Amino acid sequence: MIKTLIATTALVTGFSAAAGAETIGVSIPAATHGWAGALNFHAERTVERLEKVYPDLDFVLTTTPDSATQVSDLEDMIATRGIDALVVLPFESEPLTGPIQRIADSGTWVTVVDRGLAVEGIEDLYVAGDNNSFGRTAGEYFAETLDEGAKVVVMRGIPSTVDNERVAGFEAAIDGAGIEVLAMDHGNWNRDTAFTLMQDWLSRFGQIDAVWAADDDMAVGALAAIEQAGRTGEMFVVGGAGMKEMVDRIRSGDKSVPVNVTYPPAMISTAIEMTAAGIVGNAPMSGDFIIASELITPDNADDFYFEDSPY
Repeated sequence: MIKTLIATTALVTGFSAAAGAETIGVSIPAATHGWAGALNFHAERTVERLEKVYPDLDFVLTTTPDSATQVSDLEDMIATRGIDALVVLPFESEPLTGPIQRIADSGTWVTVVDRGLAVEGIEDLYVAGDNNSFGRTAGEYFAETLDEGAKVVVMRGIPSTVDNERVAGFEAAIDGAGIEVLAMDHGNWNRDTAFTLMQDWLSRFGQIDAVWAADDDMAVGALAAIEQAGRTGEMFVVGGAGMKEMVDRIRSGDKSVPVNVTYPPAMISTAIEMTAAGIVGNAPMSGDFIIASELITPDNADDFYFEDSPY
């Protein structure tokens, strides 16, 4: 994460002189859950700051509650704003692949963030956390901590390349560890959905030793269901993304939340800044910029706790 911040700062200070009016469209999901709320927080502040850094650079920022609205937003950006570059975090991979490919084919620079598209090679720049590492890091903790024969349940996110990569990393890490996955289903990175899903699993399974919720909002929902069922102490929950609440529980020694895995929502700032630098300064920005995941433990939790963070 430190490496990312240093690289981003260098980009901003290195290309501060704008060369002609250009417009960058930024399209991201609405703040439907905590991580997305922090994503919006960072996007809004980055756009506000870069408008001062690059006086001749315009931004169009839209947020979307679903894939259909996002497609409409992108079409409007092209038709009415004539954007020169697009920074987009697809609400879902499949529905957005065709529309984004048409934008790229028209000659518009495309930066894709977090959720990759269903077809590789469309975007000019890809900025994301290391999703395979995200799942693998959690899986390695399970494999090292749980005894052979342990029973676990897995909450997946919204169907997307992000979710597929996370689950693949997790499954590879627990392969051969003798851990039984009782159930695996989509919690859609949503607290309420996760709560209902966990209620179902608690009613079906008399023994659950651990829960992998591939997002902290789902972890919050799972923990609420476990507490309501009176089964606190029977299992631990590992989420991910470094939500302030989860990190505080770790540093407080809460055995229900022993560790967490990082996945910073501030990656949207990295994506917008790199795109701006490339548009204004013609800097070589194509390729992949991947931010590695780290395991948050009681020993290092203070380093990942930020009191003023929105997430």
